[in-house]
Amino acid sequence: MAALRVLVAGGGVIGCSIAYHLQKAGASVVLLERAEIGGESSGAAAGMLIAPFEDAASRPFQALQNASLAMYLPLIKELRSHSGIDIEYKTCGILRTARTVEHAKALQALVKRRAVAISGLEWVEGETLRGLEPGISPAVLGAAYSPDDANVNSGLLTQAFAVSAERLGAEVHRGVALTGFLGRGQHLRGAGTSAGDFRVDAVVLAAGPWTESLLRRVSARVPTPPMRGQMLAYRSSTVHHAIWGEDGYLVPKPRGFLFAGATVEDAGFRKRTTASGLASLQRAAAGMIPALRHADVVSSWAGLRPGSPDGLPILGRVPGRENVFVAGGHFRNGILLAPVTGRLMTQLICEGRPEIDLRPFRPERFG
Repeated sequence: MAALRVLVAGGGVIGCSIAYHLQKAGASVVLLERAEIGGESSGAAAGMLIAPFEDAASRPFQALQNASLAMYLPLIKELRSHSGIDIEYKTCGILRTARTVEHAKALQALVKRRAVAISGLEWVEGETLRGLEPGISPAVLGAAYSPDDANVNSGLLTQAFAVSAERLGAEVHRGVALTGFLGRGQHLRGAGTSAGDFRVDAVVLAAGPWTESLLRRVSARVPTPPMRGQMLAYRSSTVHHAIWGEDGYLVPKPRGFLFAGATVEDAGFRKRTTASGLASLQRAAAGMIPALRHADVVSSWAGLRPGSPDGLPILGRVPGRENVFVAGGHFRNGILLAPVTGRLMTQLICEGRPEIDLRPFRPERFG
């Protein structure tokens, strides 16, 4: 039997993960990226891998996050063996900080409720907190400390997925855009691109915030609005843990870099930094670590995250189409959810039934 031929549109971390998992499962994959692999929000992300903490998150969403986190360590070895790329996985832990008594009490209550689910989670304050982060602001009353949370280089992760898929036999087309679809009715025969037509058995649309416009071409309404995020980097080795404050976060990176992020802006497709956005990040960073008030910013950038109306990812078969699938709307969780998204979409396409129920994330929930 001939291998299932699948076209994946979108060379971000989600599309590349899907391409890798499909190719590994025995499919014949064509991956299209209109520019550079990881050139949009996947290359701009801080790459935090954080266990679900807030009570507000839905249980299906938490299950998705936990399943993806559990995949990371074996996946790192797997990707490195195929691609030779080190994705710079770094376990630094995270401090979720509180500046008011009310916030501190709320975090302490969350620590009690989540301590069984999150290994090592504890409340720290006073000398214990300052021992972990000597430079933290005196205004911080305490923090929920999770020692096992990690981060990766999101751009390298995306490249590792793409290169691994390619070395397993996938066709990876850089600088090639999807321009249309072949055939009418419920079953499409393939896709038209700037490099010619591709006859395939299935199409996966995973083009970040541009997914919505691609879906309109098959008469589907699935909103994936762009949400701009600005970030900056300091040259600093003074921060040892990721720190999550009320107005932003800090993430220590290899080679002495410290990322500060991130804004959340409904700015359309304007992917650029602004003076006001970067100033707000610097104020937030100095509010967490006062010494950063005088630190030099060595780089700044912006990315467009794919949002969704309810904040949950969009995963599944496109309504009215037998062989068109969508994976989008990951918003701030694309790096975290990339492994499980790749595996579940592969199971859905190849076997018809993923191991985790995707109904809470179905595209048709938007009408």
